[in-house]
Amino acid sequence: MQKENVDLTTVKFSIGAKLIILISIIVIVSLGSITALVSWLIYGDLRVSAEEHNFETNRRSAMEAEIIISNVRAHSRILIRTITSAGQNTDAFTQDAVEYFFLENPGIASVFVFHGSDTQLLVNSSFFSSNEIDPELVQSYFDSQRNSLLRVIRGETLLLNAAPHFSRAVLALFYPLQDGRAGGVLFSSESLNQNFGFGTNQSYMINNDGDILSHADFSLVRDAVNLKQEDFIISILDSPQRSRQELVESDFKLLRSEGSPVTRNFFLKTWDNLRRNQGQQRESAEVIRKFIAFTKLNTAGVTVITGIEYDKVFEGIAATTRRNIYLTIAILCISVIFIWLFSKTISIPLKALAGVARNIEGGDFAMELKPKGNDEIGVLTNSFAKMCSALHIFGRFTNKEIAVKAMRGEIKPGGLPKHATIFFSDIREFTAKSENFTNSFGKDAPDKIVHWLNHYFTAMVDCVEKTNGVVDKFIGDAVMAHWGTAYSAGNPRMDAYNCVKGALMMRNALYEMNQQRAPDDPANPNIMIGCGINTGIVTAGQLGSDMRMEYTVIGDPVNLASRIEALTKPLGADILISEDTYSLVNDLFITEEMPSVTVKGKEKPVRIFAVVNATGVDKGPQTMADVRKLLGIKEPKLSKVDLNADEKKYKIGSDS
Repeated sequence: MQKENVDLTTVKFSIGAKLIILISIIVIVSLGSITALVSWLIYGDLRVSAEEHNFETNRRSAMEAEIIISNVRAHSRILIRTITSAGQNTDAFTQDAVEYFFLENPGIASVFVFHGSDTQLLVNSSFFSSNEIDPELVQSYFDSQRNSLLRVIRGETLLLNAAPHFSRAVLALFYPLQDGRAGGVLFSSESLNQNFGFGTNQSYMINNDGDILSHADFSLVRDAVNLKQEDFIISILDSPQRSRQELVESDFKLLRSEGSPVTRNFFLKTWDNLRRNQGQQRESAEVIRKFIAFTKLNTAGVTVITGIEYDKVFEGIAATTRRNIYLTIAILCISVIFIWLFSKTISIPLKALAGVARNIEGGDFAMELKPKGNDEIGVLTNSFAKMCSALHIFGRFTNKEIAVKAMRGEIKPGGLPKHATIFFSDIREFTAKSENFTNSFGKDAPDKIVHWLNHYFTAMVDCVEKTNGVVDKFIGDAVMAHWGTAYSAGNPRMDAYNCVKGALMMRNALYEMNQQRAPDDPANPNIMIGCGINTGIVTAGQLGSDMRMEYTVIGDPVNLASRIEALTKPLGADILISEDTYSLVNDLFITEEMPSVTVKGKEKPVRIFAVVNATGVDKGPQTMADVRKLLGIKEPKLSKVDLNADEKKYKIGSDS
């Protein structure tokens, strides 16, 4: 019998090919769907995050620009007001004020006042020398801005780009003043340019004319680039909204330096190439998308714009998608190899078995078959600190008569307006004296300090009560009292007289006490005080809670009295009264007028007077020189008084 040969090549799809196709489909579908799903979810979150971050960056940039512009304007207005108020006969003061202003504001190049044909320029020489700029450019710049100045006189506020004129990052702020004048200031915008350039979010600032005022790319500022013709800029300037964000498509040609590339991600480049190959390339191929946020400032019609390229926002997710595709291809290749090798372990024996079967089917029975046959977390906390004040006793209600009146109902709950005179006093160098007590007596220091203060307060309270005043409270070493509130001598003039008289009694009592003290006695050092007095309408009444209440006064005259007291040391006086008090008692006391001061919270300078003595009294000092000699107060040098002292509550004004 003849054997029939069996052709094994008749198998069209092997098990290995089927496994490879099946696994490839599973890998592609699973990884592809996961990649698409993750990309879609991340895309949504990333877009929201990018828009929020861009909007927040714009808000912060706008806030920073607003603060810088407002501060420059406020500071320059103060300087203009100062030199204008000083008048024509105080050139030295004006020069000092200008020099101090430019010393404290080194970024301001010039301040000017324009009135018709009269222009007053104040130039910061240090600014121009340090930046190697010709100071004469200031005059030529303002000469070139006559039309802008006329707009300002008509009431507009303008912020202009002066960088082309000076070849430096300089802005010009023009604003109207009173009496038909215009004021202005030239200042450096370097800090704005630098801060606007941080990160992928690029901020820049424009005015209503579309001029770029600040940008991280200084060449755009230096070349006076104007964006007024850009569609998205027109939309922003015409928008009634002060703040908004949208996705803008534009070529942004004016905002790109020469040679700067247009950012395009892998997918957009691929799409553009396909369109080029199909002959469908169009001019908009370089159009890019940006998230654009803007905020309109309150000053000079300025708008801060912040943008980030759409492609940059999704640059990370595009890169991640590419990596996922590469990973899918790699996994697919490895799977194919693995499946191909694995399929061999199945397909080869099956082929062998099929061959034997076919051979048997062909009549060949002489075949031999050989069978073939891997945390934890922990934190601890600290204990609390103890506090104790040796002067706690002075925080309680101090006036027995007031308490009695309140108990009898003679002082009703609520407040009443009172034309009162307010008094504040404070011990000079109390902190140093307290430290000396501590150094000298150690743990016994609190008892020594309280004993020393009690002796002092006893004498001061006696002077207040003898002149019909009310001790309001002890604030550490300070005394607050008032006249014309719970008690009155009949009219504000007599109440003011009693207050000043009480202050003079305190001076005499302290002088006698100091004369009786042993020299250099650490337990009983000399005391010098400063007294501030002011008269005005205050609100007097019971203030506090259900558990604790005190009779006190509140109002602006109280604050002014406290701040006048703070002036005694720099002005070399022990008793100072305000103009309101002076107008009531000027014929009853010898006074000397001190330099006017501008007190925090007051627009106009406040006249201050030092009390020398009561009129008609031959005994005692007759001039402030006599007072200083009697009390050992050094003659003050008013020109060297620190204008920032005492929490910037005051500054020394001119004598004129």
